[in-house]
Amino acid sequence: MSRWGFVGRTDELDRLHSAVDGAEGRGLILSGHAGIGKSRLLREGVSALPADRYAIWYVAASTATAALPFGGLAQVLPAEQPQGLSPAGVLRWGVEVLQEQAAGRRIVLAIDDAHLLDPPSAALVHLLARQENTTILGTLRNGEQVPLPIRALWTDDLVEHFELAPLGPAETANLLAAILDGPVDAGSADRLFRLSAGNPLLLRELVLAAAGGGELDRQYGVWRWTGRLELAPSLTDLIDTRIGRLEPGVRAVVELVAFGEPLGLHLLYQAAEQADVELAEERGLITMVRDDRRLDVRLAHPLYGEMMRRRCPVTRTRRLQARLAELLELVRARRRGDLLRVAVWRLDSGTAQDATLLLGAAAQAFARYDVPLATRLARAALEAGGGFDAAELLATILMFADRPDEAIRVLDAVAGEIDCDRRRSRWLTVRGMVSYWGLSRESTVEEIAQAGTALTDPGDQARVRAFEAIMRLHGLDGTAALRLARSVLDRPAASVAARELARCTIAHLDAARGQFRSSASAIARVAAEAPHWRSDMPYLQLAMELARGTRLALAGDLAGIDAIVADEFADLAGAGDFRLGTGYLAILQAYAARLRGRSGEALKVSLGACAVLATSRVYAGLAQAERAQAAALRGEAEHAAEAMAEADRTHAPGMVVLYPWLEQARGTVLAAGGDLPGATKHLGDLADRLRADGFAGHEVLVLHDLVRLGQATAPVGPTCTDGSRRTVAQRLGELSEQVDGVLPPLLARYARATVAGDDAELLAVADGFAALDLPVWAAEATATALRELRRERSASAGAAHERLAGLLGGCDQIRTPALEALRPALSDRERQIATLAAAGVTSRAIAERLFLSTRTVENHLQRVYSKLGITGRAELPAALRSITGHDGTEPA
Repeated sequence: MSRWGFVGRTDELDRLHSAVDGAEGRGLILSGHAGIGKSRLLREGVSALPADRYAIWYVAASTATAALPFGGLAQVLPAEQPQGLSPAGVLRWGVEVLQEQAAGRRIVLAIDDAHLLDPPSAALVHLLARQENTTILGTLRNGEQVPLPIRALWTDDLVEHFELAPLGPAETANLLAAILDGPVDAGSADRLFRLSAGNPLLLRELVLAAAGGGELDRQYGVWRWTGRLELAPSLTDLIDTRIGRLEPGVRAVVELVAFGEPLGLHLLYQAAEQADVELAEERGLITMVRDDRRLDVRLAHPLYGEMMRRRCPVTRTRRLQARLAELLELVRARRRGDLLRVAVWRLDSGTAQDATLLLGAAAQAFARYDVPLATRLARAALEAGGGFDAAELLATILMFADRPDEAIRVLDAVAGEIDCDRRRSRWLTVRGMVSYWGLSRESTVEEIAQAGTALTDPGDQARVRAFEAIMRLHGLDGTAALRLARSVLDRPAASVAARELARCTIAHLDAARGQFRSSASAIARVAAEAPHWRSDMPYLQLAMELARGTRLALAGDLAGIDAIVADEFADLAGAGDFRLGTGYLAILQAYAARLRGRSGEALKVSLGACAVLATSRVYAGLAQAERAQAAALRGEAEHAAEAMAEADRTHAPGMVVLYPWLEQARGTVLAAGGDLPGATKHLGDLADRLRADGFAGHEVLVLHDLVRLGQATAPVGPTCTDGSRRTVAQRLGELSEQVDGVLPPLLARYARATVAGDDAELLAVADGFAALDLPVWAAEATATALRELRRERSASAGAAHERLAGLLGGCDQIRTPALEALRPALSDRERQIATLAAAGVTSRAIAERLFLSTRTVENHLQRVYSKLGITGRAELPAALRSITGHDGTEPA
């Protein structure tokens, strides 16, 4: 674990520096809660000020010096004060001493915990603030008594007063990555953010406690927190200080809220004295939150709840939870989540006897994608006598908790209770799902198909066929999958869940075939029916997201990907540890980041997806393939190859439908490793396979990869009657008329322009890519145009260099064959001279610096101009910036 670094707070740091060197030079007082980062921000801001311009004094006031005259400024003032001066004279003497020591520089006096200054020190600070060449910076802790001279600093408009807010989720994630020397998975970062409420000090203690307790695990370079919280002594002391001593009535209020939050105020009044509730709010222990027409009570900080729940005796804990359940049952649990809350309280208090209540709550928790809670409730329902229905639900949840073997045991234990078609259909589908996806048994498809023939009820048959259809799809039997899915939709007796699962199969197939409009319509229908299928089959969401994600990715609709990554399902899946959901959405997020040229973000997010899916093979191979793509884009060939090997190792045999993504990544990895002939052959073979499978949507992108490798004229597809084969460009032209959307025609234009060497058309295509938020492809098209312009020694090369430099400037580190092909073969000396010249250094000065003659420098520059296809120095900066990996700045 590295040193606790300073991360984020850039706006606040800029504000602090502006308070010192701005036009008015007004000071700044930062206030905030303990541990919010005030002191660190002040130190960082002061340490960056140049000592030659400012006379800087940093003072840390404390309770030890608060009772001593000028104790707070003892680090600043001389040890001996002149004798016989009046109080006012002493203050004037203090000002004169500091002015003398400043020696004409501007005075910057920084005071940490200014609320602890003794009265004479506070008075001197106020007097200094009135001096023209003095800036006062300081921090105050909220809730403390502030000396009047310090308060007057902002009331007299001598300084600005600013409330420092907690860290946001992104800043918290960055801080965690800095301290742990690696990224933290999104779910863990979010939980730690919520627990710490953005307070860096509390976050630090949480991380130290988690690390000390072995609750932080690292996979694929990504840290993951188990969620178990150890309250280390240092963390306990911090919370104790905040909570303080509690009277019995106030303690009862805080404990009730700790176990019941969010707790309606009307319920709290029934369980506690109103005066105690008001006192708890006044002391900042609880807070009121408006929720529609109800006023809910929450604890003022999440860690208060952790502390109170840990310290509450078991017997009182059970009594409080039972009481909360009774109160909510009395008002008949009117809100959607009330059933779930009552069941949890009953279970925790040992008063849960109603299997129906527990089963309903488990189904509700699973519908909210809270896998750990749903598992616990379903298991309790089974133990309470829930029978077959409880076993079916528990086995389903265990599948998504990555425990397929246990799920099979639960199902087999109730096999003897199957006494009707309804139970048999549900048992078959759940066991088939666990066996096929959880245990990767490909024979499951035939087994479920055979067993389903014994069913006589049309609705039950439809359920089994819907599952068989999606298994056939994942096994790459598209014809059978489509036939089965349509047969389900044709059955009026089919349940909503069965019908929409079948519709997802069709939507996925349509997307792979490039029929994006019909796919979008089907997905919209599934989403509209969600209220009717979610309670029966919440995991259907995964099938919908896979179909939707496939369509959006193939269509290049990055805004659509952004929308589903930010959707409510993403939040629920992350909070509930629904790993298949969060993992797949992370893959999509990484894909979008990669196409936008944000290679660092793409690699980070894809690594997170690999870590989340490490124990589940359903999407593990896909996550590793996306990681390989991100690494290849950054030019990290070894990393990309290692990720591709992991993709092959972890890819589930029952997920053959994902082969286009894995094999496309393999082509990219070959190219990144320098094997362009191997990459060309592999992608050509892949295009032929996709054509045979009818996956035109995928085929378009693979053909585009061939164009990016300079293979627009390469032959693909079957041999024609005249013995020839179509070229990549010709096949793209055909597909542009078959595949929906604006992207395929643009890709076909790119291929034709590449074949023709039409620089104007290539630049127009680049504009089209940029308009679709695809800067990597736009940069490659511009680079292709630049190669033509350089060959022609065209005067337009300068403008094209500027465009390419702008596109690359908006991307992270990227390396692609198309961009590398533009890189001129500059020698080290030519690159050195060109960089200096681009930075504005004259030829004579370059010659002197490098111990060369001016003529030699000019000769080198002429060769550089020729290789870059430019006419002179004016075009040199943009030309260098258009070379990937070169920012055009003067070397140090």
